[in-house]
Amino acid sequence: MNVDYPMKFDPILKYRMWGGDKLVDVLNKQSDEKNLGESWEISDVPGDASVVANGALKGKDLKELLKEYGAALIGQHNSERFGEAFPILIKYIDAKVPLSIQLHPNDALAKERHNSFGKTEMWYVMDAEPDADLIVGFNKEVTKEEYVQHVEDNTLEDILNVEKVKKGDSFFINTGKIHAIGAGCLIAEIQQTSDVTYRVFDWNRVDKDGKPRELHTDLALDAIDFEKKDDFWLDYAKLENSSNEIASCPYFTTNYLPVIGKATKDYATTDSFVIYMCVDGEGTVTANGHSVSIKKGETILIPAAIDQVQLVADGMELLEVTV
Repeated sequence: MNVDYPMKFDPILKYRMWGGDKLVDVLNKQSDEKNLGESWEISDVPGDASVVANGALKGKDLKELLKEYGAALIGQHNSERFGEAFPILIKYIDAKVPLSIQLHPNDALAKERHNSFGKTEMWYVMDAEPDADLIVGFNKEVTKEEYVQHVEDNTLEDILNVEKVKKGDSFFINTGKIHAIGAGCLIAEIQQTSDVTYRVFDWNRVDKDGKPRELHTDLALDAIDFEKKDDFWLDYAKLENSSNEIASCPYFTTNYLPVIGKATKDYATTDSFVIYMCVDGEGTVTANGHSVSIKKGETILIPAAIDQVQLVADGMELLEVTV
């Protein structure tokens, strides 16, 4: 068997106390569970390896594929850089109520404390209810001492930057940047493969067992970027049948790719896998004679061994992700 066709994976659905019903009702994920907050589309997080859902390799998990196919799956450079680890985690997120105020450590701190990658990430807003917002960074320059005082006084909200959002908005979240997804947001998220989060405020909520969720106040202090930086908004072009760069960093590159009619993508010189996240519409992805349908809320992995892909749609919006 060869890793030579567009691959889908079974979504890994995660209960979250802040989750809602849009993953099922809007993105057509199959579950009877309530309060689903995350759909992990492509994951190599320990204990949560994605399983192939189609084609000759159906039933194999991502870890098995990495061991068996290596560079043919993820590219020669990525294979040398990451070994038998998949470098990014792909999610859809539904926030019925706000997430906790949180941040993520950088690579060095995450390696030292958790033997993990850091967690640089980006968000693309697929849908947003009226008045939906996000918290990204501080609304002024803050010292560590000021921050600690606000945490102790339960007034952290006073120094946080709030941004109203709409469909198509995109944000880059550096490690150390304090943030939270607000209520009414349906998000596509691309991030480093890491599940390390430092939660610093959770709106005084309790979990389904009536207990407050754990906070990571002390761990967060050495990880927070206290500077006020307006470096999170991502502007991008929207040229049809073209890869319009949204974000590029050492961990991933994400393009906005709207497809009208037919588009051919040449990846012969792209030494990486390619991921398509369908954020609106539907269409067909074809490579090496294998055709796979894709619709809003679905994700496809194009292995690095594939040189050319044909896309067909009456109107489809993709996020095109490489490393």
